[in-house]
Amino acid sequence: MKAKAVMVLGTTSAAGKSWLTTALCRWYARQGVRVAPFKAQNMSNNARVVAGGEIGSAQYFQALAAGIPPDVGMNPILLKPEADTRSQVVMLGKVNQRLSRMPWRRRSRHVWPTIQRSLDALLSSHDVVVIEGAGSPAEINLQASDIVNMRVAKHADARCLLVTDIDRGGAFAHLYGTWKLLQKSDQKRIKGFVLNKFRGDATLLSPGPQKLQKLTGIPTVAVLPMWREHGLPEEDGVYDERDAVAASKKTKTIAILFCPRISNLDEFQPLKSLPGVRVRWAHQPKDLKGADWVILPGSKHTPSDLQWMRERRLDQAVRAHDSDGKAVLGICGGLQMLGKNLRDPRGVEGSAKGLDLLPLVTEFKPRKIVRQKQATFMPLTGLWSALSNLPIHGYEIHNGRTSAFSNGTSARPVMSGNLAWQNKKGNILGLYMHGLFENPVVLHALFGAASPELTNVFNGLADFIEDHFRHGFLKSLVTDKS
Repeated sequence: MKAKAVMVLGTTSAAGKSWLTTALCRWYARQGVRVAPFKAQNMSNNARVVAGGEIGSAQYFQALAAGIPPDVGMNPILLKPEADTRSQVVMLGKVNQRLSRMPWRRRSRHVWPTIQRSLDALLSSHDVVVIEGAGSPAEINLQASDIVNMRVAKHADARCLLVTDIDRGGAFAHLYGTWKLLQKSDQKRIKGFVLNKFRGDATLLSPGPQKLQKLTGIPTVAVLPMWREHGLPEEDGVYDERDAVAASKKTKTIAILFCPRISNLDEFQPLKSLPGVRVRWAHQPKDLKGADWVILPGSKHTPSDLQWMRERRLDQAVRAHDSDGKAVLGICGGLQMLGKNLRDPRGVEGSAKGLDLLPLVTEFKPRKIVRQKQATFMPLTGLWSALSNLPIHGYEIHNGRTSAFSNGTSARPVMSGNLAWQNKKGNILGLYMHGLFENPVVLHALFGAASPELTNVFNGLADFIEDHFRHGFLKSLVTDKS
């Protein structure tokens, strides 16, 4: 039997598609049915290692919410931006250089058969497939080459929700305009409008939803209050602490450099959930002022992010932070930045000079390392000594191969396999493994605290939509025959 398909579309990017899809996966799983997530094409540098390669982080978490192992078929096409006009194409978990070089509009006919097969496999092996769209389905310049929105909805015979971010303003116009620009047959697939990120008294929305339904025939089935503390990593954005009172109660500030090609920023979600810890996203030197830690995160294009740092004098700010003896952590691309040189004899990413804070050299190779990993820290000193001898699990996604100078005496390896180094002073740590803070033992060692378990986060999301969707509507999406 073919599964029922529920699809979450958005009026814009960042309307709330990813987290709502995750919530729906858990809600339907709690009804005792077999659920799987799907997104035909995701554009993001937030990726996770699963069986078969890498997929977008959103689909990884959606699969966990559904209670099933993540798989490359749940996100058959992943676009990883390397520049404003260039993306690396990952198909079924593996980099495809031919597609990466191909013009955008020519790709659709080449990738659609793979998308179709992946979706069909999920539809034939589950009771419900919850599908996430991308951007907006009303981008009329892209409709002819669509492979991720209404073409997918039609293939899966999906019943669709259209969600909008009411906090941005213009929500009713966004909903109506999106619906109006769809083809008549696609308009009929929209079964409900969702107002997301609402603040205040919901009764003040009237008569907006009623007028919108009169124009379109589609009811507003949920008004979801603004909720930043749900615990799920943001798919494509970051959230800074805006409440001055709440921020003043934090005892440790961690500044994370927000470079243009930042990758895997979702791995820092556990830090945002810790009591007493404030996460600050750093765009300029003043953002590092007063920080206890500075983190150089992963990067999809390390040389260009290094150049961005130098243009803003963030390199000097990081060096000043080190000179004060404060903690510096580099992860993957951040580790490469901490070294002396980045070499690229085969033209993979480009050569560059590093920050020269660790005596390391990185050489980029065409073959990408993509693997889950378990390892154990060796004894560490100084600010990172609490990690000594801790076993951790995580994942690697990188083209660089890093090693220390043979005569380097100002740093030492602290994990086997060229995975981590610490400076002699003990305040700088660089490692290749993503997911450090997703290890409870690490959070307990460094902060004496823990972040919410994912299962509790997923259940909280399901409870939230159950409380705010029209009673019986979610069940009707997969049971009604009309």
